[in-house]
Amino acid sequence: MDQILSLAATNLLSPIILSFALGVAAALARSDLNIPEAVAKGMSIYLLFAIGFKGGVSVADHGIDATLALSLIAGLILSAVLPLIAFALLQVMSGLSRLDAAAVAAHYGSISIVTFVAGTSVLESSGIASEGYMVAVAAAMEAPAILSALWLISRGGDARRMDKDLIREIMLNGSIVLLVGSFAIGWITGAEGLAKIEAFIVSPFQGVLCLFLLDMGLVAGRGLRGGSGVLKPGVLAFGVVMPLVGSALGLGTGLVLGLSTGGVVLFMVLSASASYIAVPAAMRVALPEANPSIYLTLSLGVTFPFNLTLGLPIYVAVASALT
Repeated sequence: MDQILSLAATNLLSPIILSFALGVAAALARSDLNIPEAVAKGMSIYLLFAIGFKGGVSVADHGIDATLALSLIAGLILSAVLPLIAFALLQVMSGLSRLDAAAVAAHYGSISIVTFVAGTSVLESSGIASEGYMVAVAAAMEAPAILSALWLISRGGDARRMDKDLIREIMLNGSIVLLVGSFAIGWITGAEGLAKIEAFIVSPFQGVLCLFLLDMGLVAGRGLRGGSGVLKPGVLAFGVVMPLVGSALGLGTGLVLGLSTGGVVLFMVLSASASYIAVPAAMRVALPEANPSIYLTLSLGVTFPFNLTLGLPIYVAVASALT
């Protein structure tokens, strides 16, 4: 417990968490602070490229082995199974309709790449190494959750057709394409390629992440301010309980695979996070009747801040104790 509290205190006083808190406070206070959409989009592109490229370089140094392949398979399975667990919890803890519950569940099977980036940042600041190929696992976990959500809806008698627009939305989502593409570039070019652009993707990374989380704080604060009427106590509790359930599954998976402490932490982070980029875009096409005020505010306004402030220290402490 002392280790968790110590890590939490250190994490809460880090620039990235304080930047997020500033954004939330500004939004709740109705400040006119705003980051232009084009700038926010540019920062997200930078972060995705940087984390993907560095992951690819790590794989080039590490080489392909059975653990990498098993990690990818495990990530795919987790992404498909987590929405089923989330859906069952929502039926017990909330009064959401089957449609809204399925839409929310899809977010909790997919991943938050920014939470993943924050997790890697915490590991680096703590001097804990991790497997670079975990970024490939992150990319693999984006899509299966959406298919599970559609299956849940079809089980209720509302069959949704997998048309070409939905398939394109899932498979060619910009974040997935950029993450996988930059990973491939880093893998192909290796350490030599990293040396050429290190000044661009390594040194500025923390500063860009702070500004991006400031924008995320603004978005989360506005969501909390505007979504208070639809988020009942049971739904809010789910936003905290589900990350803990997901992280426990990620912990078990990482331990079975024999990953390093950092690798186990990142599997926990991926399993505990909730998407607010790729899945909302797919839900607009697949389940347009679902209420975005519920699934966006829950994933970005509840689970995201929980993971940033308390979740990451818990995951690091637990993984460190068991590995």
